[in-house]
Amino acid sequence: MDTGPADGRLIAVIESIYDAASDPLRWPQALKAIADQFGDAGALLMWRRADNSYATIVSPDLVEAQRDYEANGWMMRDTGALRATERGYFFSGHPYATRHLCSEQEIDTDSFFVQFRIRHGLGPFAGVAVSPDAEIGVLLSLQGKVGRRDYSDAELDLLSRIGQHVEKSLRLTIRLIDAELAKFGLGDALARLGIGVFVLDSLGRVVFCNPAGQALLGGDLQIARDRLRIRTGASGAAIDDMIALAARDDHRHVVADPKPILVSSGTTSRLVVYLLPISPQASPAQMLFSDARTMVLAIQQKLDEPADPAVIRDVLGLTLGEARVAALVGAGLPPRDAANRLGIAEDTARNVLKRVFQKVGISRQSELVGLLARLVLR
Repeated sequence: MDTGPADGRLIAVIESIYDAASDPLRWPQALKAIADQFGDAGALLMWRRADNSYATIVSPDLVEAQRDYEANGWMMRDTGALRATERGYFFSGHPYATRHLCSEQEIDTDSFFVQFRIRHGLGPFAGVAVSPDAEIGVLLSLQGKVGRRDYSDAELDLLSRIGQHVEKSLRLTIRLIDAELAKFGLGDALARLGIGVFVLDSLGRVVFCNPAGQALLGGDLQIARDRLRIRTGASGAAIDDMIALAARDDHRHVVADPKPILVSSGTTSRLVVYLLPISPQASPAQMLFSDARTMVLAIQQKLDEPADPAVIRDVLGLTLGEARVAALVGAGLPPRDAANRLGIAEDTARNVLKRVFQKVGISRQSELVGLLARLVLR
């Protein structure tokens, strides 16, 4: 089936997102590609950790605005961000636009819009929260041009789809940045990571495996005849199919929602496996892998730790906000403690937990613990 121009542009956007996975310096250009898809002035990523520290990456055209935003106290006067926080959008993962947060009168009179946004040529905005790590929340935000109409529901749906790929790619990028490994050559950087990294060529053969990946081999995860294999039946077939798709030069399959593969890893830990397609037009940092077509990330987590909210979301069909509460309560935390960890009210956490129970057909916290153990943790 031929790909239309719109689909072709979207594929290029998603490929740029995955090209940035192992080369953090490429994220500004990936954000520009996302913004261009919507005809916008720019896009940004902001991630906040459990200790409330944060970092931001912006597309090239937003550099001056971001410098003004941070240096002149606009962060504390950002009506949109404050409202989005109050109304739970950073927690829930639902996409939002200006119209969900501010009235037309506020847009015409509020100092943040009149003195900051208009001065930098910025109009409406949109955002969606993603979850690349159990301890890190990330906001992907579009910044429209002055005069642009507010974002439609269809545009917000597309932003959510793109956000899923950003989430997946950031799993590697954030670890590289946090460990200050971007200054190393890619081979050294990946060797130092605490997650398993396998690089595959166009035939699905393993051409690189870092030490953390080597340490995961021998159980359900194996390299047999130069190919990565999972011995568990359903998981094994799933990774074979995904590798075959990712190895093709035609990357139309990457437009689909990315899903992790869950692999049992004994009685004390589990593996969550993600596949990242690599563009044949490799960046300089990726030239080490000139024949590479796929990067496989294998992330090990102890069974006594809270499960990854993104995994729970994908497996149980919950929203991101519901999955965040379920991960903590399913690990044994009382709702009050879970609310404190997430920075939300206890009543909010309890109401979210009720929705989780209704969706998955249970009625007690002990049942949620057992459900996650069966479906997500093992």
